[in-house]
Amino acid sequence: MDSLRGQGGIQMLLNAEQEAGRIVSAARTAKLARMKQAKDEAEKEMEEYRSRLEEEYQTQISGTEQEAAAKRLEEETDGRIQNLKESSSKVSKEIVKMLIKYVTTTGA
Repeated sequence: MDSLRGQGGIQMLLNAEQEAGRIVSAARTAKLARMKQAKDEAEKEMEEYRSRLEEEYQTQISGTEQEAAAKRLEEETDGRIQNLKESSSKVSKEIVKMLIKYVTTTGA
């Protein structure tokens, strides 16, 4: 009888060992799944953060470029206006002379 009880005890130990192995395996699988989920969530958060920073950066660059373009356009416009004023002041004396000559010669 002792041998029967010994075999039953051994079988119980083998069954318990198999059950423990299944529990450890299930726990390992669950741990890996949680780690993968945490990694995926962290990558998603990093991508969202990176996208937000990139958007802010592009907004800053765009604003800076627009300001620079507006300033450059204003400087070009001022330069052209100055050139026109200088040209007109040079030509205006000649135009006045032509008008005076035309009025005095056609009226006589």
